Amino acid sequence: MAIPANTTVQRLLVVEDLEDARDMLQKLLALSLKIEVDAAENGAIALKMLAERPYSVVITDLRMPKLDGMQLIAEIQSRKIPVTVIVTTAHGSIQDAVSAMQQGAYDFLTKPVDTQHLILMIQRALRERILQDEVAALRAEIGERHAFRNMLSKSPRMLAVFDLISQVAETNSTVLIVGETGTGKEMVARAVHDASGSRRNGAMVSVNCAALSETLLESELFGHEKGSFTGAAAQRKGRFEQANGGTLFLDEIGDVPMSMQVKLLRVLQERRIERVGGTEPVEIDVRLITATHRSLEKLVAEGKFREDLFYRLNVIKIELPPLRERPEDIRQLVGHFLQKYRRPNHTNIEIGPEAMEALLGAPWPGNVRQLENAIERACVIVRNGVVGVEHLPSDIAGTATRSSEVKVDISRPLADQIAEMVAKIEEKYLRDAMRKTRGHVGNCAEISGLSRRSISEKLQQYQIEKADYKVDFSSDE
Repeated sequence: MAIPANTTVQRLLVVEDLEDARDMLQKLLALSLKIEVDAAENGAIALKMLAERPYSVVITDLRMPKLDGMQLIAEIQSRKIPVTVIVTTAHGSIQDAVSAMQQGAYDFLTKPVDTQHLILMIQRALRERILQDEVAALRAEIGERHAFRNMLSKSPRMLAVFDLISQVAETNSTVLIVGETGTGKEMVARAVHDASGSRRNGAMVSVNCAALSETLLESELFGHEKGSFTGAAAQRKGRFEQANGGTLFLDEIGDVPMSMQVKLLRVLQERRIERVGGTEPVEIDVRLITATHRSLEKLVAEGKFREDLFYRLNVIKIELPPLRERPEDIRQLVGHFLQKYRRPNHTNIEIGPEAMEALLGAPWPGNVRQLENAIERACVIVRNGVVGVEHLPSDIAGTATRSSEVKVDISRPLADQIAEMVAKIEEKYLRDAMRKTRGHVGNCAEISGLSRRSISEKLQQYQIEKADYKVDFSSDE
């Protein structure tokens, strides 16, 4: 049976070291499926071909010289090549099957292969591949709309920040980034620097002002001459000189001592520095970006921060909202961090509904950094590919609504509230069942005890799309 003409699937790749078997399988599949089929004699050649042309399905032997089937699967996974792998081998065993599936193989057949079974398996894999490719294309499109310089957001406030960064990039103005700890101030500074690449070819240099004493901070920023103090065995350029032609990012500027504030102000006014122990001024061309989680206005009012320096720094102000004020970003960020930290054998890792509820309800005092740490922890300890509340840090897990809690409103009829509760339970049951059966209505009907027709009607009632459960939506519930 041929693949439908409107499919985006174009090509298969057969990887087999035995020439006769390779040629026979290549011709058989091309004739039966009516699509293009290429062949490779080992995994090394197959990898080169996968790098040069897109393939939908790879059918590979396990035992081959140079690069065997297991190694090929591992390379495909590590390189994130979007292709489905079916394994065939004359040395089939349960252990081989388990290892291949753990590595990421779609399915496993032993030789001699039942050709009709293989063709049906490939047809099923091709149909699923089409869906996966469409989802990947949609995610890429969404990602382009909501991504900027390695930052992700759907929040209108963050999208406004992205626009401001683009505008600031065309200037040399000093930038002040304000936001709570963990909101991504250094990422924003990096985005400003990267977006300014056509105007500034130098490096971005970062300094955490809160981590250094006054004496060390002066030497770190301005450098020092040989012999200027005990231990100064040679001349050293400071961060201002290192960032010449580029960007200097001073994090936690609110913690800079008053005496150093005077020197920073002079640098901003004169655009030159003097190394510690030196007498010759050094001209600099540096864009200064500063950041703080503290209110500089309040520090000025308290006499702890110079007002004239504040106005020098506060030319362009970028305010980052805390994560709790942009909850619409949590799902997208969770999906991103799942992809970043998932282990190789957890290709379908996803967030369970209770865990997602806990994540959405958490206050996030540590903001995006705290969320990233929570997902990294979950990816390390999860075993079955589904992150539950038990895999989250205790402070986050505690925000989940307990299943025993029932909210009632005595001002409304009891029957109406019971009907609503039943509907919520029914919808949750169907979503979990569809997830477990990977979108198979028949299997969903079997485990629920309902008819296929009833399941289909309820899926329509609750707007549950079957296609949503045929691939992993790691960023959605």
